[in-house]
Amino acid sequence: MSKSRLNLSFLFLQFYMLQYLSAISAIRKDIGFQEKLLCKTTVQGRYLLSDDNGYVCDALSVDPESRCCPVKGEKYSCQGCDLVSQCCNSYEFCVSCCASPARTQIEQVLKVKIAKPATAGIYENVFDFCAGRCRHNSESVVHENAYLSDFHHCFSLPSNSSGASVTQVEARLAGINVIIGRQGESCDSVCKSNGQSCVANKLLVLNQCDIIEKYMSCKGGCLESMGADQPAEVVDDAPRHLNPRACLYTRTQSMLSCDGSHRHTRRLCPCA
Repeated sequence: MSKSRLNLSFLFLQFYMLQYLSAISAIRKDIGFQEKLLCKTTVQGRYLLSDDNGYVCDALSVDPESRCCPVKGEKYSCQGCDLVSQCCNSYEFCVSCCASPARTQIEQVLKVKIAKPATAGIYENVFDFCAGRCRHNSESVVHENAYLSDFHHCFSLPSNSSGASVTQVEARLAGINVIIGRQGESCDSVCKSNGQSCVANKLLVLNQCDIIEKYMSCKGGCLESMGADQPAEVVDDAPRHLNPRACLYTRTQSMLSCDGSHRHTRRLCPCA
């Protein structure tokens, strides 16, 4: 066989192999294995579960492989929830309702710390935020040891979160009677005179300018201060160095107290 014919045969063989391998490559790409969907679920309930797709289902109906609820019923259901206070009477429906993109945005969640210390981490997704927030939430209790209502599970953003709107903050005051005290009065005294008690954990909700200005005139502005009598407004006849008519809030949350008072301020008090 001549050298030219050998070269021609070799080229033909290379072309054939190239076409064959390309076909195999295309087939293998087209029939690649589909990645399995795995769901995150709540684990608190004995009978119900909520998954990160937004569905609530009976614990026995969860898919054993994917751990997902059946795709049926209402997605992001708010059954048994009060959408004004953003609190629910069921943990699983609280998580489902909270996870709705219409109610909780990932941009807001990424700003919320899991715990109070500065070194604490932040939530990575909406489902983790909702599962944690609905389980334990100081916004739903009075005096730290009794529920404010039958809606034990609340999912709204913490009142000190930079993502919280004024409307959301006001919703957390559902059931709270906000009263402006007389000059020199403590919130304990203000609430007692109205036949109620001061709700200490709601002072944190009131301790921001947007909220204080809804109840007080604040003609002297809203200033950061330091004192157990805040949030409050300085009275008109106070000495000039105390900023008469100014409203005061504190960044030192540990100072917030029901029994604090100052002879030149009127307090803003949460009573129930």
